Amino acid sequence: MSSTVSLGAQAATAFAGYRDGDRERLRELVALVNPLLWHTARSQRAPTEIAEDAIQTAWVRLVEAADTITDPKGVVSWLVVTVKRETWRLLRLDGREAEPDTGLPEGAATTTPEELALLSDRQRVLWRHVNDLPERCRALLRVIAFAAVPDYASVAASLGMPVGSIGPTRGRCLAKLRTALETDPRWEH
Repeated sequence: MSSTVSLGAQAATAFAGYRDGDRERLRELVALVNPLLWHTARSQRAPTEIAEDAIQTAWVRLVEAADTITDPKGVVSWLVVTVKRETWRLLRLDGREAEPDTGLPEGAATTTPEELALLSDRQRVLWRHVNDLPERCRALLRVIAFAAVPDYASVAASLGMPVGSIGPTRGRCLAKLRTALETDPRWEH
């Protein structure tokens, strides 16, 4: 499909095809929506394992409830809400509401002490400055940096941004990060 077609429209088409019996369309739907679902779970500060479980549960529930979703255009919203609720439920079961803000990359709080010890001072400084960026910058950089192949249409849909503003916004965010790092004496050039 064309990259000018919105994520919601692409997902609706794939979901409708899946419901009409083309089981391969589910694979397409997963590929389209998983980056957004990953971002959704991680934005709740869920560790990797909880995010993975929440996303997997949402997909299972979608398959179970496929016939009850009357408007395919609502499938992305349905999945996002399901992932958020499942993430919250799993965090409560795990005995935490959210990871503390350590100034380290997301998920670092779930690594072993040995792995944390290997993080260099340089990495700690970098992630502290990333965490100091405005939320919009953090979200954009997180989605683009950790997606295998960032789909600008999906990024735009998940962040509520026009596709044409992603590149310039990313450039401004990286410039802010560069400026912050260059003025920090702890950052080695």
